[in-house]
Amino acid sequence: MTSFSSLRVLKTMFAAATAGLMFAVAGGAAAQNTPGVLRVSAIPDEAPTELQRKFKPLGDYLAKATGLKVEFTPVTDYAASVEGLINRKIDMVWFGGFTFVQANVRSKGQVTPLVQRAEDEKFRSVFITTNPSINKLEDLKGKTLSFGSESSTSGHLMPRSYLLAAKINPDTDLKRVAFSGAHDATVAAVAGGKVDAGALNISVWDKLVETKKVDPKVVRVFYTTPGYYDYNWTVRSDMNPALQKKILEAFLALDASTPEGKQILELQRATKFVPTKASNYQAIEAAARNAGLLK
Repeated sequence: MTSFSSLRVLKTMFAAATAGLMFAVAGGAAAQNTPGVLRVSAIPDEAPTELQRKFKPLGDYLAKATGLKVEFTPVTDYAASVEGLINRKIDMVWFGGFTFVQANVRSKGQVTPLVQRAEDEKFRSVFITTNPSINKLEDLKGKTLSFGSESSTSGHLMPRSYLLAAKINPDTDLKRVAFSGAHDATVAAVAGGKVDAGALNISVWDKLVETKKVDPKVVRVFYTTPGYYDYNWTVRSDMNPALQKKILEAFLALDASTPEGKQILELQRATKFVPTKASNYQAIEAAARNAGLLK
């Protein structure tokens, strides 16, 4: 027979274990929602070294604004950025419009877009070539074309959408379609004669022209798309609301009239950041489903 004192000891041990388990669960939730480290990533639409260079001043700024250590974790491809956020390995990601849609659909609405650049409200893509016989989208028939990544909004989805609108099916009307993996790689493929034409985001194109890494007299733009919603900074929806607010306010407070704000905004190729919402990307989702790129 178990003695009364033994029962009391067992009850005490059970209560302590239960309390410990509850503390561990609560502590885990708190750690996930208000982490000591803010883990940030971005779709790899440019070279990893360029992404790191562009992010560092912003990361230092966010660290001061949130009181957290900010770590930038590069990913190998667009899909990895989506999976990283959904699987809680990353807290915040710089998504293109399509990758945001993918993450939103995959997570059943468990991701929240916080901010976008003002420029992302009417973002555009450009089609480029060195071939003098290509002057409009219809001239691409029978030619070779490079997109960026398959999951890129501005380097694939929207250019494909406008091709389809022009009654050109890239998979049947073009001689060959390639995927370079990144916008700057698309420019290199066109400049190097590997393909007749390429499609990429206008921001990267403008930067390459400004820094004289491409000669627009040799590689030229022959078509610019209408505007559409694109990039944003997205967080997990279960992130602590107070932390979400700090991050949002930090982005909105960036001001080009201050040295710090000017540096960050120039690196991000932004005039300012503005709030955004999931409904802004409904047209991107519709385009993706129409193109058969989202099931």
